[in-house]
Amino acid sequence: MSEEKVVTRFPPSPTGYLHIGGARTALFNWLFARQRGGKFILRIEDTDKQRSTDEATTAILKSMEWLGLYWDEGPYFQSQRYHIYNQFIDRLLASGQAYHCHCSPEVLEQKRQEAKKKGLKPKYDGTCRELGLGPVPGSVVRLKTPLTGTTRFNDLVKGPIRFNNEELDDLIIRRSDGSPTYHLAVVADDISLGMTHIIRGDDHVNNTPRQILIYKALGEPIPRYAHLPMILGPDRTRLSKRHGAMSVLAYRDMGYLPRALLNGLVRLGWSYGDQEKFSLEELIEKFSLDRVGKAAGVFNAEKLLDLNAWHIRESSNESLVKHLRPFLEKKGFGDLDDEKVSSLVSILKVRSKTLVDMVEGARFYLSHEIDYEKKGDDKFLSQDVAPLFEKLCQRIESQDVPFTRQGLEHMFTRFLEEEKITLKQAAQPLRVALTGKTASPGIFEVMELLGKERVLKRIRKAVAHIKTKAR
Repeated sequence: MSEEKVVTRFPPSPTGYLHIGGARTALFNWLFARQRGGKFILRIEDTDKQRSTDEATTAILKSMEWLGLYWDEGPYFQSQRYHIYNQFIDRLLASGQAYHCHCSPEVLEQKRQEAKKKGLKPKYDGTCRELGLGPVPGSVVRLKTPLTGTTRFNDLVKGPIRFNNEELDDLIIRRSDGSPTYHLAVVADDISLGMTHIIRGDDHVNNTPRQILIYKALGEPIPRYAHLPMILGPDRTRLSKRHGAMSVLAYRDMGYLPRALLNGLVRLGWSYGDQEKFSLEELIEKFSLDRVGKAAGVFNAEKLLDLNAWHIRESSNESLVKHLRPFLEKKGFGDLDDEKVSSLVSILKVRSKTLVDMVEGARFYLSHEIDYEKKGDDKFLSQDVAPLFEKLCQRIESQDVPFTRQGLEHMFTRFLEEEKITLKQAAQPLRVALTGKTASPGIFEVMELLGKERVLKRIRKAVAHIKTKAR
């Protein structure tokens, strides 16, 4: 391969949403292109007209955009490129590397059954290979596969791979309805779009010799191939929905950050020493195919959740505000200004594993009225707390202290000394009164965020609630 600019591609089929395996393939292609200063192309392989949908196409594009895997060219749609595929088929026919086959489906099935009876591989026997036939209704076009020898390639992940040509039959490259087959369309696209590296899952290994033979028949340079290892669940079986193999957009809706998902995906088959946590910038800098392992990657949902928590903690408040907004809007809190949301983020991000957690943790601030958890209500909002709360309200109202963590802590310390009680005795009842919960950010952080008026309102509501319980 000459030192030309690296060009990679991601070619999803719009027959369903983008899932973990496809997203990892897209990421590895994107990283390789970015690391080498190359080009990343998106191609939609929508030739399966029965199963391809506009909804799936839209979901794939949204998934790629949310992940930040922006493409340099495309998306190209195979359904709009038949004229290109026909040009390649015509080249193969003109050069004698392909031929028209008139064998009917019934005849082909009969040949398969006869081959099985003889213990032979049920492949096409080449009946029409040298007859020089022309096109007729119902005929197909086949590639002339070499009858002997081997097709070899050096996989950038798996190493040298070879296939005996006699195991391969004369591949159909144009169906009887005139449409190109998968292998022909893929090769034609990869040639016309200038692909230098084909990085894909190892379920495509068996497709590679067929595609290499098309390259050779066309006299075109063969790209480098890299086949990525499978992704397994924790039980070492093929990854499925029960292991957490949901769509990319499902992870978005569950409150994962795109960078956290990318970090989790890249570790499914690639490593850089013992490092587990990577920023996107680090991945672009350090990624290389020679660090992709041959062994299957194991998907671990708990590890991904921990990665998400780390990325939330490491993200800037500004970045988290942007990601959190859709979740706030979904709960009816879209009118908060960025400063307020940033204040929420700053105290909640160290305690949140997902953005959904963050919104749940912010309920004490977002809700005009709060409900008390029964356990906290029963244990901490007791009769002896009401007089203490009343005195605290008087203190807050009478003293013109800065309503900041530091100012509140100073005031509270003096108040506790005067009342001869500990912070532990007062803080938990106050936490339940202000948030409704027994767990929350620091009590002074909560008070600062709520502001003086809401703090007084909630303490007084708790006093009234306690007195109501006494009746």
